Amino acid sequence: MGIFDSFRRDKKTEPAVSREEIEIEETHDEQAGSLKEEEDQETPEIEEPVIENDDENAQQIKPIKHYEDKLPVEHVIGMTKIIAIINQKGGVGKSTTAINLAAALGDMGKQVLLVDLDPQGNATSGLGIEKKQLDCCIYDVLLNDLDITQAIIPDVYKGLDLVPATINLAGAEVELVSEMARESRLRDAVGSLRGKYDYVFIDCPPSLGLLTVNALVAADKLIIPIQTEFYALEGVTKLLESMKRVKSRLNPSLEIFGILLTMYDGRTTLSRQVAADVRNYFGSQVFETIIPRTVKLSEAPSYGMPITQYDPSGKGAAAYVELAKEVVKRG
Repeated sequence: MGIFDSFRRDKKTEPAVSREEIEIEETHDEQAGSLKEEEDQETPEIEEPVIENDDENAQQIKPIKHYEDKLPVEHVIGMTKIIAIINQKGGVGKSTTAINLAAALGDMGKQVLLVDLDPQGNATSGLGIEKKQLDCCIYDVLLNDLDITQAIIPDVYKGLDLVPATINLAGAEVELVSEMARESRLRDAVGSLRGKYDYVFIDCPPSLGLLTVNALVAADKLIIPIQTEFYALEGVTKLLESMKRVKSRLNPSLEIFGILLTMYDGRTTLSRQVAADVRNYFGSQVFETIIPRTVKLSEAPSYGMPITQYDPSGKGAAAYVELAKEVVKRG
């Protein structure tokens, strides 16, 4: 069972009435009725037993810890790489990639921070964090000058920390307009964490608003997921134009780290054709690893787990492990 339990409707059946009972005289009915009332008063109502959900994969709400409770780091941190996972088109696997790539790198012994910059908060809920329990989130970092370490939830998975997002972030686009240094607020916050993590991933919203601009200014590199479906390249041109403007004016070091093909179904001609078109267009910038379309990848977030925990032997987990190795190899 997932986080949505099926609703059950109790069915009560009426006792069958025989022809003989119908023909009983009224006096006997009254006596039987009085006896029935006495029995009802004497017989206590039996409650149905509560059935516990014993599904091993049922979502476990993680306790909210503070940065001070973070487990000690077991290796020397190298140069921190800040990577935004970005595509203005929705439904291409940004949050899925952010969660599972970060978790795969954590399994490899890396220290990883995932910043959820999407008002939908899919990366937050996908890691088993109950948003109603949060006292602060990335919104407070951007708008209320909260120190980012106070918003970090440490060790949501092995080697993986999280800066969560809540619905409060939905108003940030409008509120940032009148703020000083509105484009660089995330860079100032995340920049203070250099040297504390090997990788900082930013899960971006599906838009080109101020939140996405903040991610472009804060990031060193970009990973652009592109689904192998019709209209795959739609919107990527505008994203690349926005990237060039940010690079020329606000972040000269910004580069594309890699293009990631997602939701690939090798059985269809369309997926194969789109994959070939993307490789022809972007060349060596495309990762060799391709993320397949699998049911398990879609199920894992509903249980608050990365795919490497939910289905470690599946092809989805294998793909993200290979992607993590490729990310490390690219430096």
